[in-house]
Amino acid sequence: MKNSARLGIVAALVAAVAVVIAIKSDRDAAETADAASGGKAVVPQARAENRADQPADHGLPVLIDLGAGECIPCKMMAPILEELKQEYAGRLEVRFIDVWKYPDEAGKYGIKLIPTQIFHDASGKELFRHEGFYSKEDILARWKEFGVDLTTAELAAFERLAPAKTDDRSKENICYMCDGDIDSKTLVTVRTEKGPVRLCSPHCYFIMHSCLTEDKAGFEKRVSVTDWATGKPVPATEAVFLCGQDETTGRPWTMAFADRAGAVAERSAAGGSILALAALQDKELSHRCGFCERACYPQDAAKVIVADGVHTWGCCSHCALGVAARTGKNIEVHEKDRLTGEEIVVKTFEGKIASLEPKTSVAWFGQRKRPDGTWGS
Repeated sequence: MKNSARLGIVAALVAAVAVVIAIKSDRDAAETADAASGGKAVVPQARAENRADQPADHGLPVLIDLGAGECIPCKMMAPILEELKQEYAGRLEVRFIDVWKYPDEAGKYGIKLIPTQIFHDASGKELFRHEGFYSKEDILARWKEFGVDLTTAELAAFERLAPAKTDDRSKENICYMCDGDIDSKTLVTVRTEKGPVRLCSPHCYFIMHSCLTEDKAGFEKRVSVTDWATGKPVPATEAVFLCGQDETTGRPWTMAFADRAGAVAERSAAGGSILALAALQDKELSHRCGFCERACYPQDAAKVIVADGVHTWGCCSHCALGVAARTGKNIEVHEKDRLTGEEIVVKTFEGKIASLEPKTSVAWFGQRKRPDGTWGS
């Protein structure tokens, strides 16, 4: 996230977030007012005070969004307004006014920037206005502050879902890092003070390695891998590794061997490249999660695009969204549905979810009950 063209990008983002309205018919007057007030006033004051066009009393609170079809934050408001209109029909009136198509409306409502959201109570009295993007959650929270509760029923009580099937696998057959099954031909064992840690593959070992906060000097001497050919344990520092990629998905695979001859023999059938431990480690640690910095494969991770054009990864859905918190910037997340493979796209704006496609997508955050009764993610 180094800054090569940061100034230009920030300027563009600021321009996108706060789009200044210049009403064509009043351009000369606006420019005069701008000059007189140090560039702060755009809509002439006489027009700005004219708010005669207030919502009629329909017995409903009213949310008016004044924006434009081509303004970036206005586009991000569009799906939120549509959701509010559908979900709270009969309880809230939602209106959108395109001030580029109807420039006189800007003066009638006295707005200076777009998008601007104006809240009116059921009698037509203005309660509050906000400039810029406004998330659905913040809009609903603001209505609640004014005593307008748009909900129709109590929210469902929190319920922890029980597993559909009891996990009766023995501990020695479960990977410490990914909870997957351990194939005896790819087993990796790490000696620790609390006993051996069993991992399903060299990749999960490197994930563990990337998480360590202790001094890692000589850590690899505690590690043994399994010879693919014989099934016997081999010190990782003495092993030779055969690496390749799945032809369909591109996901890397790794086999460990006690000697080069075994790797060469397997390569004649499986293909791939032969690497020493140091070279394999560099390769495995070359892709990191943009939030927690764990090693990850792009094929397993969510792709995250940060507002300044930087591309990174999220090792899980939680970390992918965490990139927004870590960078303080808007992000776009592309992740595959874990069951169907369908792409899900999440966009954030100012720390909030701005859009979600498909709209039916959900995130499931689960926890596992340990033998001692405590819970872990």
